[in-house]
Amino acid sequence: MHNKTAKSNNKRNLRLILEYDGSGYAGWQRLNNTKGKRSIQSVLEDCISGYLGEDINVIGSGRTDAGVHALGQVANFYCTSGISAEDMKKEINTLLPEDIKVIDLIETDGEFHSRYSAKAKTYEYRISVSDVKPVFTRKYTLHVTESLDTDSMEKAAAYLTGTLDFKAFSTDRKDGKSTVRTIKNIKIYKVENARYKKNLEEVRIAITGDGFLYNMVRIITGTLIEVGQGKRKPEDVLNILKGKDRQLAGKTVNPEGLFLLEVRY
Repeated sequence: MHNKTAKSNNKRNLRLILEYDGSGYAGWQRLNNTKGKRSIQSVLEDCISGYLGEDINVIGSGRTDAGVHALGQVANFYCTSGISAEDMKKEINTLLPEDIKVIDLIETDGEFHSRYSAKAKTYEYRISVSDVKPVFTRKYTLHVTESLDTDSMEKAAAYLTGTLDFKAFSTDRKDGKSTVRTIKNIKIYKVENARYKKNLEEVRIAITGDGFLYNMVRIITGTLIEVGQGKRKPEDVLNILKGKDRQLAGKTVNPEGLFLLEVRY
């Protein structure tokens, strides 16, 4: 239906790649009650609408939660303006706040829809490992004091790869919709973040899938961290999947360590 609407209006379809720091925002989605915090979507719409002089609806590939960041969020909007995509990008970036930027802006065909055309998304969760919580990464990582057993975490992650029922790894939904999703791969790796602090180690968990349930990435991450801490065995993941009970899985980790890395089409 969205394709027919775009064509009948004869509007241009502009595709954006966005980078943003979600720390001060109430998430992606435009909401009425955000307790004083604005959403990423509302900031973009106000900025682009004011610049182009027309009512703009920015469609995101997905709704990142409050505090979640993006390095590769994809969005699109329709407009009648004849301004070139290159000039639009430059001017919109001058109007946006410093914690939201347009990395790329191109004109695409009317069939493209940032959400419905997406084939896969990759999220990455970042964990800092040090005896004292680092000051300069505190808004972008979860802090743990002891090293994680990444070999055990990788074994557990292998059980989560494939088309499975992830009911236990999501906040309970009462709409009756399917909780089956496909995780294509989970990569766990370490990086030395010496830029901010000597000998500061980061463990990163990158999860690629065709779609994710509410809080699914954060619950999977919390479970894998518990495996890395020796609180669970890798094989416990099988029982969690089988049990289909949220209480069996690990805790929902904080949003600040989570980044939307990439959306594939």
